[in-house]
Amino acid sequence: MRNNLRVILAKKKLKMSDIVRETGISRNTIRALYHETAKGIQFETLEKLCNYLQCEIGDLFELEEEAV
Repeated sequence: MRNNLRVILAKKKLKMSDIVRETGISRNTIRALYHETAKGIQFETLEKLCNYLQCEIGDLFELEEEAV
């Protein structure tokens, strides 16, 4: 699964600190998502991200085809 948070932030010219300040999501959570090291995400966090970034879940995450 690919995480597009970094791409979305770049397009919107936002910083991780903007999300932390405006949503209350922890810096560690945003950092893990940004650097694609997160093992999972809570629904509440996902909802806050989508609302703040004005995007859909499919904009944040997409499935990658596995290499055969």
